Amino acid sequence: VQLQASGGGLVEAGGSLRLSCAASGGTFSDYAMGWFRQAPGKEREFVAAISRDGTDIYYIQSVRGRFTIARDNARNTVYLQMNSLKPEDTAVYYCAARETRYSGTYVNRSQYDYWGQGTLVTVSS
Repeated sequence: VQLQASGGGLVEAGGSLRLSCAASGGTFSDYAMGWFRQAPGKEREFVAAISRDGTDIYYIQSVRGRFTIARDNARNTVYLQMNSLKPEDTAVYYCAARETRYSGTYVNRSQYDYWGQGTLVTVSS
């Protein structure tokens, strides 16, 4: 499956952005999806994950209540709605896919098989 992330940009602190990740070349509902981010000089970290059918969702603690992950299997797209953005959210955001027969979410980079190219989110203070 190929993943194309979009929606990044420059926003002031407190603002919002919605990231999208469009998938092609596979049966989207066969994949659990995740969002990761990598800030300059730091390791890539998990942000949010959603199960194949969207019923199971998990967030890193620092984004709970501010970010929402969702998927539209009919549109082969996963979204990350980011509200109340903070300067520390500045990073390149990557979407990732894991082919699985099971419901559930995955939080480790090594658990994902496919990665998008990343989209830059910059939050100014």
